[in-house]
Amino acid sequence: MKNIKTYILITLLAAVGCDVLDQQPQTAISEEIAIRDLKSAEAALNGLYSQLQSGNYYGDNLQIISDVTSDVSQSVGTWDFYREMDTYVTSAGNLESRNLWSQAYSTVNHANNLIADVPAIDDIPQAVQDRILGEAYFIRALAFFDLNRTFGGVDGVYGELGVPIVTTPSREINENSFPSRASIADSYQQVQDDLNMAESLLSGFSSPNRASEPAVKALQSRLGLYIEDFEMAETYATEVIENYDFQLVPEFQSIFRDENTAEAIFELTYTTTDGNGIRGWYFPSSEGGRGDIALHDEMVALATSRADDERGDLIGFDANVGAYYPTKYAKAGGDDNIQILRLAEMYLNRAEARVRKNSPDLPGALSDLNEIRNRAGMADTTGTGVDEATEILEAIELERGLEFIMEGHRWYNLIRTGSALNVLTNIDRLNGDPVSLTNAGRQVFPIPSRDIDSNVNLQGQQNEAYQ
Repeated sequence: MKNIKTYILITLLAAVGCDVLDQQPQTAISEEIAIRDLKSAEAALNGLYSQLQSGNYYGDNLQIISDVTSDVSQSVGTWDFYREMDTYVTSAGNLESRNLWSQAYSTVNHANNLIADVPAIDDIPQAVQDRILGEAYFIRALAFFDLNRTFGGVDGVYGELGVPIVTTPSREINENSFPSRASIADSYQQVQDDLNMAESLLSGFSSPNRASEPAVKALQSRLGLYIEDFEMAETYATEVIENYDFQLVPEFQSIFRDENTAEAIFELTYTTTDGNGIRGWYFPSSEGGRGDIALHDEMVALATSRADDERGDLIGFDANVGAYYPTKYAKAGGDDNIQILRLAEMYLNRAEARVRKNSPDLPGALSDLNEIRNRAGMADTTGTGVDEATEILEAIELERGLEFIMEGHRWYNLIRTGSALNVLTNIDRLNGDPVSLTNAGRQVFPIPSRDIDSNVNLQGQQNEAYQ
């Protein structure tokens, strides 16, 4: 059993890599790459971004997981692990679910090493130290946020237990190597605490390819919707919209074709030698992909039903198998930058928050919603109806669904808003019967069986639907 635990911990935890392109998972930092000066600290920070770039995380896996478990896309190829997610029979041994869990915790561990070691280095100027630590806190917050909303749930909607909160480096196997799950409220509080630290450390720093002050505020706006602090969601969205130089770009496609547009708050950089894998999963074999993931026909019909909506233009068709696929990330080398936070989300976050807060601002919500519609090429919507607030919220959900195809938002937003069990009903599939999400417990993913089996403190803490 000790050997099994050692093997599992080695595969789960990774220390700081020495280069963006050179990641070596391990449980301890070797002497060669220890964080001891500014050069090694910057190298370690590059390694932290490399963790986010991984194909097991934002390089493609998180986006695909969100799309195939919702009504955006479906598994039409041979990769059974995404097929399980698509048909709501995900098992605790699912490889892609486990990959996301492991990679997110590897990211956490990289951040923990920086947070622990950088303050003790005397020759780093204070401003530089603050920036490095601020970036590490932000990325740790993002990883904990993704872990909690995937494997824990949303407080008040579904889920009671969050995820293990690990805030110290994993450099050896001891009793701290086997944490139990925190409450879901404490797990989200950890995200908020890390973001508060990042905000205080990154004041004045702004770069679309790095964690920055506006990126921190943008993620705080998103977090506000999850914890139902709608004043927080509105306030931070407003700060991002009004206090920086971000703008909605006139041409929707340019967000993905070009790099670091005026809309980009935080995007991950990829190159032809260090590319992302998202195109390969969606594009058909005739275009150099594997064609495992296709859009649902109903989503295509919705995206193309409004002739003036530019977003419907970013859809291709594979005549060989009769399947549609999204074309946002279309570069053959996989060197598209991946969008994590962009300005359009801030308008939609603020619109939703303005409807849901204690003193609703429906005109303000409509104004924000129409900013997104107008950029897509459509006219204003007035939002009049029997229940205007409900109608506006439905319109916001519709625009979110269309705006963020292939960007990993849909599943999480359906869970967060309590809409999943109603929306995900009789979803037609190309190579199987229609599917429905009927088990409320499957609104979260299973804790990987490998980790349950190896950690006595997780045993008895598996999510209900997978026990």
